[in-house]
Parts: sequence; C-alpha cells; structure tokens
Amino acid sequence: MSPTSLCTISRDLAREVERLTFGPPVTHVYNPLVYARAPHERYLTRYGTAPKEVVLVGMNPGPFGMAQTGVPFGDPTLVRHFLGIEEPIGSPPRVHPKRPIDGFASTRSEVSGTRLWGWVRERFGRPEAFFDRFFVLNYCPLVFMEESGRNRTPDKLAPSEAAPLRSACDGALIRAIEHLRPDLVVGVGVFAERGARRVLEGRRVRVGGMLHPSPASPKANQGWAAHAERDLIGLGIRL
Repeated sequence: MSPTSLCTISRDLAREVERLTFGPPVTHVYNPLVYARAPHERYLTRYGTAPKEVVLVGMNPGPFGMAQTGVPFGDPTLVRHFLGIEEPIGSPPRVHPKRPIDGFASTRSEVSGTRLWGWVRERFGRPEAFFDRFFVLNYCPLVFMEESGRNRTPDKLAPSEAAPLRSACDGALIRAIEHLRPDLVVGVGVFAERGARRVLEGRRVRVGGMLHPSPASPKANQGWAAHAERDLIGLGIRL
C-alpha cells in the first residue's frame, strides 16, 4: 500500500471535521490539515512508509507547533532544519488576532515539539533512523481557542461537541493503524493513551502510554527525555 494512502485518510478526516461546529467558550477553530496541507502531506509521504514498529499518538495540534507547520509536535525550527520540511502555508478562514499563522516564519517555539523532536535528534541522529521504526501522528487535527486566545484542549469540549469529533477521529485512527501495521501504539499523554486503548480495543496491536512533553507537566519539566525513555523501555521498545 502506498504511503500516499495516509494522505487520503488525512483528507477524509479534514472534510469530516470541517462540517462540525463548536460554541462558546470556543471562538476560533484551526484545521491545519487544510491550510497547512502541503507540509502535512510532505511529512506523511516522506516518513509514513509502512510498516512501523511503533506509532506515537498525540492529542491535537499546539498553536505554535502543528498549527504553524502541519507536522505533529511541529516546532517550526526543528521541522525545517531537522525533519527537512518547509512548504507554503495558507491561513484558517478566521484567525484569532492573538494567534496568527506565520508558518515557517514563526519565531515562537513549541516546547512539546522541541522536547519530542529534540529527543529524536539526540537519540537517533537522523530522522530516517527514527522513522524506520516509529511514526508520530495526532488523534485530533483541530486547534481550539477561546476569546482570550487561550488554547482549549479536546478533553474540555462539551459532550455534544466531543461526540461527533470523537467519531471522526476514531475512524481516522483505526485506518491509520491499519495502514501502518505497528506492533505497539503509544499514547503521548493520558488523553491519547485512553483514547487509543478505547479505539483499538480488541485489535491485534498493543497499546501503552508515555509522559507528555508539555511544560504544563511538572514531571516533564524535570527531564522529559529521561522519563520518556523509561516509559518506552518499560513497554519493551529497544532504544
């Protein structure tokens, strides 16, 4: 199966979530699968060749990461200089004045992204050495913002809004895992781990979890890479 099938899954998911509506306190929703499609699909086609040994699943894009670059945990500097991806970026239909989309010109770093891809660079040296065995994707493709500009994560959505979003994301995750055929799926953070366990229950793939690199996590701020490696080794992953 061609790696471009991941692009088909991405485009189908983008169309599904574009139909959804969200109310207060959410005032702005960004869908980087649409306006950042070029770098996103470059990431999929360059690094998404199946099969993989391990798939890491994040929650949703960060406003300074994938929202800018289309790449999961996509700190602009590391996406450009380490992953070697830099493509034109469009813009969401409605842009929050406090959360502009500057794409690869963004001077903001995304801490979660600098930690995750910085660890990959330190541990594996070259992107290809990591992607020979691993792949990284997000469960939910949307960025949610409140009127203040504050990021609102999918676990904070109203149940009536979360249910149709979950249905779309569940289907896309199942298709992606069927394509990538990993032995192990690792949720990055509790939300992603719980979601992966729920979605993949009964399927022939192991599911585990690892610490999220978010600066909101005190444990992650005390040396995320060491914690993450212990989590992965505990799941039987060779590093």
